[in-house]
Parts: sequence; structure tokens; C-alpha cells
Amino acid sequence: MKQTLSLAFLALATWVAQSQTLRLGAERTEAYLPLLENKSVGLVGNQSSRIDTAHLVDSLLSLGIHLKTIFSPEHGFRGDVEAGAHIQHGKDVKTGLPILSLYGRNKKPTAEQLKDLEVVIFDLQDVGTRFYTYISTLHYIMESCAEQGIPVIVLDRPNPNGHYIDGPILEKKHASFVGMHPIPVVHGMTMGEYAKMINGEKWLDNGVQCSLMIVEMENYHRNEPYSLPVPPSPNLSSDQAIALYPSLCFFEGANVSVGRGTEKPFEIFGSPEFTGLSFMFTPRVISGKSENPPFKNQLCYGVDLSPILYDSIRNEKRLNLSYLLQAYQLSTNKTKFFNPFFEKLAGTDTLRKQIVSGVSEKAIRKSWQSDLQQFAEMRKKYLLYD
Repeated sequence: MKQTLSLAFLALATWVAQSQTLRLGAERTEAYLPLLENKSVGLVGNQSSRIDTAHLVDSLLSLGIHLKTIFSPEHGFRGDVEAGAHIQHGKDVKTGLPILSLYGRNKKPTAEQLKDLEVVIFDLQDVGTRFYTYISTLHYIMESCAEQGIPVIVLDRPNPNGHYIDGPILEKKHASFVGMHPIPVVHGMTMGEYAKMINGEKWLDNGVQCSLMIVEMENYHRNEPYSLPVPPSPNLSSDQAIALYPSLCFFEGANVSVGRGTEKPFEIFGSPEFTGLSFMFTPRVISGKSENPPFKNQLCYGVDLSPILYDSIRNEKRLNLSYLLQAYQLSTNKTKFFNPFFEKLAGTDTLRKQIVSGVSEKAIRKSWQSDLQQFAEMRKKYLLYD
């Protein structure tokens, strides 16, 4: 009797464990393969577009899907191009399929590039920040497909920073490819949820709406940590870097290195000016990751954040402004601390003015709260998960 009960308990425990296993949108082939049969298919993807260890391109071709065109975002199809680098059109060596860059001459697919496609799949691993450009690529894909009457299928993936929202809301006058929509720096949505918001808020040109299907994940909980199996871009190669990215990316608009050209990008920051700090690093050229890093070959003094435990960063559930404020205070030439790109990253010129004026971190954060509450309310109707 005891053995029977033990076996029954083991079976139940196994069933519970299996029933709670996360299934990504791409893995739920039964949900979207019937929509691709006998159709010419385009794919927006990169190195993160995988089913287990197999690339989605290879999986679709092996399943007899007529994949015709690959569209690649910033960092390229294989994810080996540094941020901001111009990406050329090309051909996938393995399959011979044409690769059309959406981070070169045109960030929005042309009617000619979409010609003869009957459906477009979107499968990119995002990191949940407004200035990470994959959501801008999503916008332009949806807009072009809406104009051409082509449906878009988003294969949803976890947002590793999906457990909180924070930061100033983008103002329209500061809109750019690193921030297109009136959302905070950290939006707390998956790509599928974000696609629904783009459609629902009619952010596409002329208010057009895309024929949209979201292949939802199974057993996804936004408050649970998720370790990305493949780096989403060359300089986000660790869980710590991805968790710190929302706070440290502001330095891309300042006279400060975030560790590009080192083995710890987005885990450290510094400058030749910060001579009072003991931690030191020297940015070097790293092929495919940092071809021309800030302060190349110059000794920088700064802060090493890599020892901070990943859970500690996550548990803060907010942007950490102390790094930015500390760097500004350490700067010996404050008139050249910020560059024009800072406003695009922040989505407003208010943050820069607050820092220059010596406003406290607490007061800066308080100035966001009303807008964040409004965004949180708007966001509710687009959420697909708990």
C-alpha cells in the first residue's frame, strides 16, 4: 500500500513539474505551423530565434515551410555586429536565403521587400527597455505589413526585466529609433504584449492596425527570473549585464564608458576623469563586439558592479540612478558630461536638467510617478500573463 501511494505521489509530482515547464512561443509549433502551410513566409529573427538548440530557420525548413526571406534587426542575423553599426543585406551561408537588413538603409521594410510574402513571423529576444531597438523594429514590421495586408505572427519570449516598470515617459519631441512610443524606460511587457499595445494604441502611421497573432508562452510568470540561453546582442552576455542594462545604458549618452571593449560590458562603468576610484580598466578593440569603444586604449577609473548578485539587482525592481548621479559628480568637465544622445535615451530633457541642477534621486523618482501610474493603467489591458 505504501509503495502504491509513493508511486502515485511520484507520478503526481512529475506531472506537476512537467505542467509548469515554460514553453516559449517558438516551441509551440502546433499553434502556428498550420498558419504557415503552403504560404510564402518571411522571418524577422536573429541568433536568439531558436527552438531549443536549433535555429528557427532550420526548424521551419525541415518542417517543409516555404521560408522565403529573412529580415535582420540591429546587431545582424547572427548577432555579431556591435550596436549602431551599419548592417548590409546579405545571404545566409547555410541555407542560401536572402537576409534583408532592417538596420541599414531602411529600418522599415519596403513594399518591394515584402512582395510575394503571405505571412511574417517575428521572433526576437528582447530585454524590456525602451531604448533596446528590437521593439522599434517590431513597430516598423507591423506598420509595413499592415500597409501591405500581410498578417504578423509574434512568437512570444520572456522579458528578463519584465517584473517592474520605471523611468520617465518618452516625450514625442524626443522620439527616435531608440524610443518611438510614450512609454517608460522599463515597460514590463513581453514582445507579444507590446505588439498588442502598438496596435491597440494605434501608434502605427495613420492609425493603421496590423493583422496580428500572438503565440503565447505556456507557464510564463513575469516575476520569475529568466536566464537567456543566447545573448540577445554582443555586449549583453550575462544575466547581470541584462539586469543592469536599464540603469547603465544612460551612459551611452554621456562621457562615460560602460565597459565596451572589456570582458564586462554593462557590468562596469568609468572614465579617465574618475581618478579617485581604485577600480581600473582599459577598453580595447574586440572584433564583433567593440570595434571602436569609448576611451579606446585609455586607462579608465570606475566602478565594478559585476560582484553584485543577480538576485540583488532584480529585487531592487527599479532603475538605479545612483550610478549616473555618482558619475556626474566625479566628472571634472561637467559641461561635456552629456551629449545630445542622452535626451533620446532618457526620452526627455528633464532628467538632464534635474541632474545638472542637483535634484536628489528621491525627487527625480517622484517626478515620474504620476506618469508611471497612468502608463500602468493603460498597460493592464494588453497583458497576457500574470
